[in-house]
Formats: sequence, C-alpha cells, structure tokens
Amino acid sequence: MVGAGAIGGYFGGRLLEAGRDVTFLVRPRRAAQLAATGLIIKSAAGDATLSRPPTVLAEHLATPFDLILLSCKAYDLAGAIVSFAPAVGPATAILPLLNGMRHIDLLVERFGAERVLGGQCIIAATLDETGAIRHLNQDHELTFGERGGGLSDRTRAIARVMEGARFTARASEQIMQEMWEKWVFLATLAGSTCLMRAAIGDIVQSTGGREFLLGLLAECRAIAEGAGFAQRPAFAERIQATLTATGSTFTASMLRDIERQAPIEADHIIGDLIRRARPSEEALPLLRLAFTHLQAYEARLKRTPSATGKN
Repeated sequence: MVGAGAIGGYFGGRLLEAGRDVTFLVRPRRAAQLAATGLIIKSAAGDATLSRPPTVLAEHLATPFDLILLSCKAYDLAGAIVSFAPAVGPATAILPLLNGMRHIDLLVERFGAERVLGGQCIIAATLDETGAIRHLNQDHELTFGERGGGLSDRTRAIARVMEGARFTARASEQIMQEMWEKWVFLATLAGSTCLMRAAIGDIVQSTGGREFLLGLLAECRAIAEGAGFAQRPAFAERIQATLTATGSTFTASMLRDIERQAPIEADHIIGDLIRRARPSEEALPLLRLAFTHLQAYEARLKRTPSATGKN
C-alpha cells in the first residue's frame, strides 16, 4: 500500500486487520509514528488499533510485490511513482485509487498497459492531529477491474484476497465506465461547491443556482459521452438528484482542502477533463470558469508563505 494516510491507511489497515500480508510504503515520519502508536482506525464500522504495522521506506524496496495499491493525491503522483518503482516486477499489478484519468496515462507510460488496473474508492476519511484515521461516513467501497473490461484471473484473485475485510470490495467488468461516471459527478461537485464556496443545498436555493449546477453537469457529461462513456440512465438520474437536493449539506473534499489552505487536485479533476473535450465542446464556459477559479487559488497559495497543507 503506497501511503498510510486516510485512504491507504483505512483500506490497508482493514486488510491487515483481516490477516492479509500488507506492507505500507511510507515516509520516515509516518513510519516512526506508526511504530509508536500503531495504525488507528476510528469508524462506525468498527474501530481498530494495529500495533506496529509492517512499513518500508522507498530506499529499502528491493523485491517485487504482487499488488501495489496507490492512494496518493494527484499532485504527489510523480514522486510516488519514483518511490514504488523498485517494487514493480514482471507480474506486478498496480491498482490506483485516484480520481480522473490522467494518472492512468502516466502509470501506463511508465510501467506498461498490462500492469495497470482501473480502480476507485468511495469513502470519506481524514487523518486527525494524532495520525489516527477517522472514517466520516458509512461508505467504504473499493472497486477494481481490467481496463479492457470483463473479469480476469488476477481480478478474481484480488477479490478473494479482499474477502472478509471490513469494507466492500467489488471486481467490476466495466471499471472504466464507473470511473468516468464518478469523474463526471466529482468534477461537477468540486467545480460548483468550490466556485460558490457553498454546499449543494445553499447553491440550489440561490437565484439561478439549480440552473448553474445542471449546466455544469451537462458540460461534464458531454465530455464523457464524447470519450465513449455516456452515463447510464440510472446513474445519471441518481447523481442529478444528489446535485440538486434542496437542503443538502454536501460539499466536495476539494472545498474542504481550500478552506484549510491545502493543495488541491484542480488540474487532475477539472483541467484534464477540459483537455479531453471534443473540438465541438471547446466552449465549456462553466467548467472553464471553475478551473480558472481553482487555478487562481493555487497561484495565491504558492505565494503565501504561511499556507500549509497536509497530504
């Protein structure tokens, strides 16, 4: 497991709790913290304290691993690739849990298409000030699959390894479709709540707010459709209801990052989506406005000496 933060620590911790052979690739500071306090998970699904979880530093990686789960932030991806590269062998499978698609391109370019699976997770989790992982909602789902579709021996094997862990694991026969659907939803949610600095319900009740949300959603959907991943009707109906719900307190984690003056994944979530648009969709006024806003935040963050962020 690359990293033992909120996402990697949660899913890796649950696998370790279930008796699986898990090693966390971490930086020295996190390694020392885990050695001292253990890996601590606080969750409505069950708390766990795992004493001295197996960790390794990048400079000590010497042999290939069967499966690498990648849970870093997009802005840390280049460094993460360098750190775990020595663990990639001829039969290694790489399962990234990042949002969007740019990371897939980079991983394929570096390690070859045959090693890279599609994957995503649905969970709200954070690290508290003590380094404990706090699971903030009821969802804790990890989905994975072959990017070309269908099931394979290795995805079945991964599913068997994850059976019995205290989270929902699912091998998907159409993981790219599911990743694109999540991307459309996340880009709309992040673009709208960050631009407006407000929750979905606050935007909906504002003059023109519902129309703004639906317009932004339509732009994101059009890009996905142009890429060959039109949303399935049931999913489209569900996310539209979520994104226009009166009274909803739902916000994107990107907004929470902005509020604490932390780095964000603007280019990976919004910028890369814009770049994948067909020529006929180049206008994209709402999506471009949201991206300009996020870039302005990033520019200000870079020149603010007191701004700090946690990965």
